Amino acid sequence: CLFPFTWLYLAVRDCVKTQKWGTGATAMATPKEMLSLISELLQKCSSAAPPPGQEWAEYIQIRSLVEKIRKKQKGLSVMFEGTRETYFTELMAWAAENGASCEGFEICHFGEEGYGLKATRDIKAEELFLWVPRKMLMTVESAKSSVLGPLYLQDRILQAMGNVTLAFHLLCERANPNSFWQPYIKTLPSEYDTPLYFEEEEVRHLQATQAIQDVFSQYKNTARQYAYFYKVIQTHPSASKLSLKDAFTFDDYRWAVSSVMTRQNQIPTEDGSRVTLALIPLWDMCNHTNGLITTGYNLEDDRCECVALQDYKKDDQIYIFYGTRSNAEFVIHNGFFYEANAHDRVKIKLGVSKSERLYAMKAEVLARAGIPSSSIFALHGADPPMSAQLLAFLRVFCMTEEELKDYLVGDHAINKIFTLGNAELPVSWENEIKLWTFLETRAALLLKTYRSTSENDRSLLEQPELSFRARVAIQLRLAEKQILEHAVRCGRARREHFQRQLEEGAPLPRCQESSISLLENSHPESGLPLSLHHLDEADGALEGLAGAEPGDGLLLNGAVTMENGDGTPHEVEQSAKRTGDEAVENSK
Repeated sequence: CLFPFTWLYLAVRDCVKTQKWGTGATAMATPKEMLSLISELLQKCSSAAPPPGQEWAEYIQIRSLVEKIRKKQKGLSVMFEGTRETYFTELMAWAAENGASCEGFEICHFGEEGYGLKATRDIKAEELFLWVPRKMLMTVESAKSSVLGPLYLQDRILQAMGNVTLAFHLLCERANPNSFWQPYIKTLPSEYDTPLYFEEEEVRHLQATQAIQDVFSQYKNTARQYAYFYKVIQTHPSASKLSLKDAFTFDDYRWAVSSVMTRQNQIPTEDGSRVTLALIPLWDMCNHTNGLITTGYNLEDDRCECVALQDYKKDDQIYIFYGTRSNAEFVIHNGFFYEANAHDRVKIKLGVSKSERLYAMKAEVLARAGIPSSSIFALHGADPPMSAQLLAFLRVFCMTEEELKDYLVGDHAINKIFTLGNAELPVSWENEIKLWTFLETRAALLLKTYRSTSENDRSLLEQPELSFRARVAIQLRLAEKQILEHAVRCGRARREHFQRQLEEGAPLPRCQESSISLLENSHPESGLPLSLHHLDEADGALEGLAGAEPGDGLLLNGAVTMENGDGTPHEVEQSAKRTGDEAVENSK
């Protein structure tokens, strides 16, 4: 029985070095002084969300406290001697010894893409070339059976947040030179390119992008959880045997969070009754490309299995598909920008105002089409720039009272609902003019929220001294603008086209009763009623507002269903969901 992955929106004692209190390059704070700083950080991060427009100021305040703590903790983190590539041979030997496939590929460096898997022979598309047995995986279940188990049984945060449990499992095993997973852990990157590692000036490049609120939330969440668990580790009786008690730094936690965030996946438990989170050694070295999910879990053989996405020749890099992530999601959760991203998009939050006179009628038509009266949609770089769902919403949003009545009680009203997402069957020429004018105007307004132009961004990207992380941030900013600019151009062209149709008195295409063939469209989502597979829930109704989805101040992902790379630890009390089957990011 092969279960497809739900992608989560990659030792010996003398290899480990730590420094204790009072050592290192700078004067260390005493435990009491450190606890005071930690308490201040916890209090700051637990305060109410700042007023609109004050998020950057709060971020800088939290960052300043974190930097004070990091300075005091300099020299205390666990480190491995040598570089990660030193341990690749050991990783392959360990994998082979424990039943993983290790033939047909090797680990290789691919320039800016970082490390990945290289074919050592020809591999055919759909050929099973990689499998990793359960015993090699680091999971929430293996964490429960480890030294972390007693604390897990006592701490409600660990019990509710599998990604945090996995992060601490990783830290505990990293500090144990005799850990079964040492050959894997030693090959993980020593740092990442997620926004948790960005310098302040690099984060500034993300201001006004749709990623910035999630970046703020990600940093605040991580800082709050670090402060909380620092206190737990120092005071909870069940944490007394954890090696982290001697040295648990912010850098340690940031590393563990990023390791999990870029690599976690959902797999079935041994009995297949539920899912659990896992890190999958060796397989998580694969880099991303466009395509389809080709990895699943075989319960019968109890192993993760991956088939080739395409034909690979000897010496080709072997890629997998991480899922339908936008570049904002890749930057936030994986730490890279994918220029050829076929699924890149800009979110636009729209709603029918409840104070509008026609609200009830519009909400009813939308409900019959399976669309909420307030939701988050997406603009794409393709033509047309919007999905069938967004087209249907805007058609209803722009309807007159007479048009609404026609779709509620008019002749063939039920059949007409099925045509709302069909680009070939407009409601009226006037309606088409209104909706494309609205889209053009809204996209133009969103463009004005950016502090730089596309030309500015292109000039910055030509600067050779630009850091990798700054480059990623600017690439994301530019990509968002390009999608919005495309929406403006398309909106203008469609508006002018339908204006000509109206002026020339062109006949309006009509749908014949029960003619299902007329519902077919070039867009795969044209059939209605509309399912909301690509829509996130929106908070409250908006009066035609569009913009980035605001962070909720607590969560970046759900507590149960998690996409790979969507793994920033979050609080239990609230949850938010992202859609898509996601795979993991490899080591950059």
